[in-house]
Amino acid sequence: MNTAKSYELLVVTGMSGAGRSTVANALEDMDWYVVDNLPPQMLKPMAELFSMAEKSLPRLAVVIDARGGGLFEDLSGYVSELQSSNIDVQVLFLEANDSSLIKRFEQVRRPHPLQGDGTISDGIAIERARLLPLREQADLIIDSSDLNVYQLGSKIAESFSTEQSSKLKLMIQSFGFKYGSPSDADLIADMRFIPNPYWNEELRPYNGEDKQVADYVLGQEGAEEFISNYVAALKPVLLGYQRENRKRVSIGIGCTGGKHRSVATAIEIAKRLSELDGIEVSIKHRDLGKE
Repeated sequence: MNTAKSYELLVVTGMSGAGRSTVANALEDMDWYVVDNLPPQMLKPMAELFSMAEKSLPRLAVVIDARGGGLFEDLSGYVSELQSSNIDVQVLFLEANDSSLIKRFEQVRRPHPLQGDGTISDGIAIERARLLPLREQADLIIDSSDLNVYQLGSKIAESFSTEQSSKLKLMIQSFGFKYGSPSDADLIADMRFIPNPYWNEELRPYNGEDKQVADYVLGQEGAEEFISNYVAALKPVLLGYQRENRKRVSIGIGCTGGKHRSVATAIEIAKRLSELDGIEVSIKHRDLGKE
């Protein structure tokens, strides 16, 4: 999928229940701009708008299904027209066998969008016939019959991610327990076992970003042992998140006020984890400045 062209358009279509929503979410996680349920007639104007913006906008994915009836019938022609232009457009078709689709609709207790007064099988048959021309036009067909949502997301990442978008985005966040633990943290470490620099009058005015405080915190007994062991324990966890196609993880590092110990430790942990391949590390000091 990745080419030298600065603009890319991906048309996502296929059978209802085959995973269009999962694919849309996976693409958004990779920084695509995703438009869901776009009327086929809007495909060309949308593509032209994005092509004029060039690199100022991300890659565009449009999700189109067959519920539009007559509106959908012209989609194949619109795609052909775009493919003959200077826009890099490709079609992803999501497939699944009848038994898998029927099982999925029964599990969520929803009718097939095209079944009308008939059965789920009737709706599937109508949709297959309607989608056949576009399926034959597809650049990539993915059969999701035996895939769960995580496996389907991984396939999308393998096919459409760039080096940057495929990275796990890791946020290291320092905080003070007195202000409450961050609700969005996946993991939390407590640095209150280290003596508090607050009680040192010379260090109190400074924070964990300052060298004198960082040296004090990191030089305390148990600090290096904890950081080394914690980073070592995190490595297989982060690798597992990558295998499961998870894109964002937040780790909270806490102390009493979020000014000294947590800040210095968060910076050190972030520095060590940033050396890992496939991980983009950022740091945030949530409560710094509150004291």
